[in-house]
Amino acid sequence: MAGPNAPIDKCDCDVIHQDIIDWVRDKMPREETLYDLAEFFKVFGDSTRIRILWALAESEMCVCDIANLLNMTQSAISHQLRVLKQAALVKSRRDGKVVYYSLDDEHVQQIIDQGMTHINEK
Repeated sequence: MAGPNAPIDKCDCDVIHQDIIDWVRDKMPREETLYDLAEFFKVFGDSTRIRILWALAESEMCVCDIANLLNMTQSAISHQLRVLKQAALVKSRRDGKVVYYSLDDEHVQQIIDQGMTHINEK
């Protein structure tokens, strides 16, 4: 991965490739869709939420167990789970008095796996 101060390559000419611009513009999703995608990825921008997702990728867990695993309060975990649930990344099920959380579907696991593959590339 290039460092944050790496120079950016740029063209040494002023040629506009209008055919490419038009083709990409036609393929570009609506602005609202791109905004929703950006908001979706913001959820992954918090290391606590990533740790929760990683744990839930391994096993379904209740808030108490996640809090103990991550050495955090149940309140803090509940807050993060609410964010993850609103983003449709986790789901819950009740078993008596216990609420268990798990990844919403296989796509969440794929996103985590792809991210790990990307950051581990050299």
